[in-house]
Amino acid sequence: MHQSVLLAESLEYLAIQPQGIYVDATFGAGGHSRAILERLHGGRLISIDADPEAAPRAAAFADPSFTFVPANFSELRRVLDEQNVESVDGVLFDLGVSSMQLDDAQRGFSFRESAPLDMRMNPYAGRSAYDVLATASERELADIFFQYGEERAARRIAHAIVERRAAGKLPSTTTEFAQFVAGVVHRPGKRERIHPATRVFQALRIAVNDELEALREGLAAAIGSLRGAGRIVVISFHSLEDRIAKQTFRGDERLSIITKKPIVPSEREMAENPRARSAKLRAAQRKAS
Repeated sequence: MHQSVLLAESLEYLAIQPQGIYVDATFGAGGHSRAILERLHGGRLISIDADPEAAPRAAAFADPSFTFVPANFSELRRVLDEQNVESVDGVLFDLGVSSMQLDDAQRGFSFRESAPLDMRMNPYAGRSAYDVLATASERELADIFFQYGEERAARRIAHAIVERRAAGKLPSTTTEFAQFVAGVVHRPGKRERIHPATRVFQALRIAVNDELEALREGLAAAIGSLRGAGRIVVISFHSLEDRIAKQTFRGDERLSIITKKPIVPSEREMAENPRARSAKLRAAQRKAS
């Protein structure tokens, strides 16, 4: 069962006005969208998501105040233009992979079960993770693993992948690839806090979906679309996303930062939903012009 992370906090920092216009840039299972809609009376909510599987969930929202658009949040400005919306009162980004995507083994985001190495948010567009492993140069792979996964053994893993590829034995499933990475980075006698392939899987997912550049574009579009006193809220799940949100907020003179330090889940929320443990929320407000 998907649980929306930092739900109460995100609503608090959005400071929803009943007649305002809001954007949920990452619809997912619709938890945040539903909670926003409950607080609107005469307002409007536009939700977007790149995952085709989000559309059927959004279709269940029988509310005239609600509009769902299948799109990546990097296209946020285009979406608003198509909806004839010039400015909005708030935008919410809930980043990362949803519980539904993780729990659907065939999407290839997790290595708990054997599945094709895919990892695409939209499985009908772009290159899969296997395509990246099969075509990227050794240097490109090392850069992906180091920059997006902060993996110290990035060069060693990249070299081993290229060798295995040249021999025609490149792993094609999630479990095979996870075992392969574990074998490359294994340090005898040392117990790992996380599975040795975790950072590599994160890096591949980010590269496949161009997540960091999409986030930069989405944040820029959101900030540019805020009207005076409008708010932007970002929930991130790893340091790279959080750093982009923090630097974007600090570097934009149009914004006042509301959260001097990131808001994190309570002990109770982390106990009830372990996937919330790495979440951080940042919020900022558009200065009145």
